[in-house]
Amino acid sequence: MRSVAVIGASLAGLCAARALRDQGFEGEISVIGDEVHRPYDRPPLSKDFLLGVLDQIDLALETDSEPDVRWVLGRRAVRLDGATAEIELDDGSRIAADGVIVATGARARPFAGRGLAGVHVLRTLEDALALREELRPGTRMAVIGAGFIGAEVASTAHKRGLDVTVIEAAEVPLAGALGATLGAALARVHEENGVRLSCGTGVAELTGAGRVTGVALTDGRHIPADVVVVGIGANPNVEWLQGGPVELDDGVRCDARGGTSVPQVVAVGDCASWYDPVLGRQHRVEHWTGAMERPAIAVSTLLNGSYPGIAPAKPPYFWSEQYDRRIQFAGYPHLADSVDVELGSPDGPSFLAVYRREGVAVAALGVNRPREFTRVRRGLCPVAA
Repeated sequence: MRSVAVIGASLAGLCAARALRDQGFEGEISVIGDEVHRPYDRPPLSKDFLLGVLDQIDLALETDSEPDVRWVLGRRAVRLDGATAEIELDDGSRIAADGVIVATGARARPFAGRGLAGVHVLRTLEDALALREELRPGTRMAVIGAGFIGAEVASTAHKRGLDVTVIEAAEVPLAGALGATLGAALARVHEENGVRLSCGTGVAELTGAGRVTGVALTDGRHIPADVVVVGIGANPNVEWLQGGPVELDDGVRCDARGGTSVPQVVAVGDCASWYDPVLGRQHRVEHWTGAMERPAIAVSTLLNGSYPGIAPAKPPYFWSEQYDRRIQFAGYPHLADSVDVELGSPDGPSFLAVYRREGVAVAALGVNRPREFTRVRRGLCPVAA
């Protein structure tokens, strides 16, 4: 293998390029990205960058010792030839490679009415820059979706002096991921900080002519808003692979080491649906840690077809910062048959909860308990589904 093309120039793509050099690949590496920016850190976009504490230069992921790669930025891949591993770009040009690493990520799921001014999603640097311009004290903001992105935006907007309402279709935010009791504990943090939370009702439409004026709910209420942020999940960027030889399944379908249906193609990051032997099914891990850790595994698969010295993927882990809380979560809560709060209280500012199956810790949730959470996380022993 003399050349590798990395399709996607965000964290997962950069880490894949690093892993190629770390594992001894000396050929040409081309990194293709649809954004004009070099790789940047996305988690601060909803927090310190949106708050104005960080600026664009602070988001740069590259260091002084990055691998030698060819950057092709501002160009989008539109087709992959499985026989030749040749990538066609949106300007008609082609890049030939012996191996391909798909790291095209995901995009924010849209909501009808986004054509109105004042309606935003948050996924890219441009998204964050546009939203930051609208965060003025006294502005009324409605956030659709009380997941972690929505909660972080609400927290940041509140700190900037906005009047914030969070709208969530589920009766309890995050109940599907954390369980009703702990989901409710995190939801209460909004109201404790003066942010209104409206649960158990959907959005009928966004109101306004030219510019948004509010959110009409399915229960007949209307939430006035000068700015609306839609945080209802993300869709993997894999349409360019449809009809080709790479199998898709809510993303690029991969084995447990990032291998795809095409031997010279692997996939990493938010677009990659890896087989998870613990869950017994395909699973997309849309978290920063996965984008950092999994490229080394996939690169070993691409270069060697085997995995010498490369550990399997770790259990999912993510963190969030909301108001004065640092929230950390790891593991497989859906496998648990019990949940115990072992330190603190869900009614207080900090606690540690451990999810177990037949007495074995399979997941953990920590709020302002970083040391204790880390200890439990190291000891997680997932059991088969």
